Amino acid sequence: MSTLSIGDLAQSVYLRRQNVELKTEMARLTSELSSGKVQDVTEHLGGDVTYLTDIERNMRLNNVFERSTQEAASYTATMQASLGYLQETVGNLAHEILSLGAQGMSSTHQHLGATARSAMDAVISTLNTAIGGRSLFSGSATDSTALQDAETILADLQTGISGQSTLAGVEAVLDGWFDIGGGFDSVAYAGGADHLAPFQLGNGERIDLSIKADGVVFREALKAVVMAVLSQDKTLGFTGEVRSQMLARSGELGIGANDTLTATRATLGHAQARIEEAGARLSAQKTSLEIARNGLLSADPYDTVVRLEETQFRLESLYTATSRLSQLSLVGFLK
Repeated sequence: MSTLSIGDLAQSVYLRRQNVELKTEMARLTSELSSGKVQDVTEHLGGDVTYLTDIERNMRLNNVFERSTQEAASYTATMQASLGYLQETVGNLAHEILSLGAQGMSSTHQHLGATARSAMDAVISTLNTAIGGRSLFSGSATDSTALQDAETILADLQTGISGQSTLAGVEAVLDGWFDIGGGFDSVAYAGGADHLAPFQLGNGERIDLSIKADGVVFREALKAVVMAVLSQDKTLGFTGEVRSQMLARSGELGIGANDTLTATRATLGHAQARIEEAGARLSAQKTSLEIARNGLLSADPYDTVVRLEETQFRLESLYTATSRLSQLSLVGFLK
């Protein structure tokens, strides 16, 4: 009966291969024990990675929606602050004008004109607010300012009002200029015709921030301030009585615009609440997805320790066997 033996070279190769395999296994188990994650995902899941793929796809979508929601939150917060400042500016001017009364206005025209001019600059600057290089109130044209400068607007209005000598005549010109299709659209407004693209807050959920500088509320606010500014324009030659009437009417228009701004801010506040709710929901979904993913990929620490000890024992045994085999000699073999 013949026997089959392994040659020294073959045996050496076999031992080296076993050594490499056991070291690789130990490194893998050590990594899994420290990270808590399996390295061979496909083997761990039995070859079916469909559920894991679906979870990771939903996690990527969740990240996209989170970024969009954060951007929407930043936009609306800045818009709300801008509208608050705008409302305060227009409201303060209107109340200052109306608090003086007809007699008071006759002696303080110059002061009110300067105040109105500052308010006009503030209104235009506020509606030209940008965040991250994108204009808030320019609709789809985020790379453009919403309104032209005060000098451009006043120059066009002065031309239209020139020759008017009554409050009714001045107001008719202003009404036409600020109406849809009037001078405001062709001269003052520099933004886009379309609204800003909606922000995606989740699957099937989005929010439109349809607040542009060419909205009626902003036309009315600017008209109120502009009337006060023009009332003190000496080149227009208004009488003291007409100037007083224009200031009084400016105050009334300012109060009306202020009330409309309150409604606009309330609508924006509702949008902010929706965005906040969406952010909280997306955060909860992200946590749930991460837990589900970790559950699929986590390595059992107890099982990993047992397998690590077993592999370590096998490696030590291999070292022992290799050491003893390396000490064999022909003399020892013949004894």
